[in-house]
Amino acid sequence: MTHRSGSRRLGVKALTRVEGEGGLNVTVHDGQVTDVQLHIYEPPRFFEAFLRGRGHTEPPDITARICGICPVAYQMSACQAIEDASGVRVGGQLAELRRLLYCGEWIESHALHMYLLHAPDFLGLPDAIALAQQDRATVERGLALKKAGNAIMELVGGRAIHPINVKLGGFYRLPSPVELATLVDPLRRALDDAIATARWAATFDFPDVTIDHEFLSLRDPGRYPIDTGTLVSSGGLDFPPADYLTHVEEHQVQHSTALHAALDGHTFLVGPLARYTLNHMWLSPTAREVAAEVGLGPQCRNPFRGILVRAVETIYAIDEALRIIAAYDPPAQPAVDVHPRAGTGHGVTEAPRGLLYHRYRITDDGTISDATIVPPTAQNQPAIEADLRTVVSSALDLDDHELAHLCERTIRNYDPCISCSAHFLDLTVTRT
Repeated sequence: MTHRSGSRRLGVKALTRVEGEGGLNVTVHDGQVTDVQLHIYEPPRFFEAFLRGRGHTEPPDITARICGICPVAYQMSACQAIEDASGVRVGGQLAELRRLLYCGEWIESHALHMYLLHAPDFLGLPDAIALAQQDRATVERGLALKKAGNAIMELVGGRAIHPINVKLGGFYRLPSPVELATLVDPLRRALDDAIATARWAATFDFPDVTIDHEFLSLRDPGRYPIDTGTLVSSGGLDFPPADYLTHVEEHQVQHSTALHAALDGHTFLVGPLARYTLNHMWLSPTAREVAAEVGLGPQCRNPFRGILVRAVETIYAIDEALRIIAAYDPPAQPAVDVHPRAGTGHGVTEAPRGLLYHRYRITDDGTISDATIVPPTAQNQPAIEADLRTVVSSALDLDDHELAHLCERTIRNYDPCISCSAHFLDLTVTRT
């Protein structure tokens, strides 16, 4: 950052404790914030392009490689979209097993973010290594919590990173009730750890910040949204996944390899704050009780308190996993047949970081002719930049180092997955 005639320019070349590579530029002129740019400079991934021409059975395995932290989200949204295009609906115990696998991802992803990426900000520490040196037992609790989520993914998905047991229509192999029963005791211990996590996070000092973005999430009346539902917003929208692109429009900005998105022309936010605010009434009883205990009301619009919401969602995911395991009755077949037909399919699920949308057009022989993937961070990037503008405007009295640190803290509130979002680039070739 430089000071020049009352002006300041903040540059963070490489953000830390986020997934992927990004930077930040903030310009202040005559005491006013004139520009905020969250630079996502990680090379584009081109997944949408090289899905074209592939067979309809391939997207679950291919798109899982977009992210090592939330591969199940990509698999589930991909399966839903292809199954939708093929006129197939997966229900019953197969759907419950998919939800169980997704619960494992929520547990491990939230634990990773809370303990290793986010908590050091509130404790005045540079990273989780310093936290472990200061309080080893706390970090071990976080790692045990993450391990419980990984165990679900390994058993149901075949492995914790990029699961290999997921296929269109269900799974390649079904776990037995005896195998699932081995998860119960670890999950019960994890529930205690998750409750302790929420109480621990409630002791943090949270800056007093309120955001007014429109929230968008799935809603599945009767249960907290993870893998099914319609899309609802705090502004009163309610529409099916097939109408997603009618309301959400992406566009490119010069400073980012990630597309920006707008909801009916304005900034919006997806993720834990949106899910909680729009669906808190369908949390499990234990999760609701802990939410009240740690001071979360019917809505949460302070992004710094997002760590509390993630802790409560982790409690819910563990409760939900235990419920599914207790009621498990193996279906006759591990998967239903998904025969291709010409059409367009849509799939939306709730990745730990927010809505993940997939759309595929397939031909009658099952060839993918077009693919669209909209990850959470692409939807949230304009909101993050807007919140940075607000935070910087109210903290211009801080020195360069403190202001830069506050900006990084603000970005980490949203747990951006930069690797997921970097998937597009315009290329212009001039020939003479």
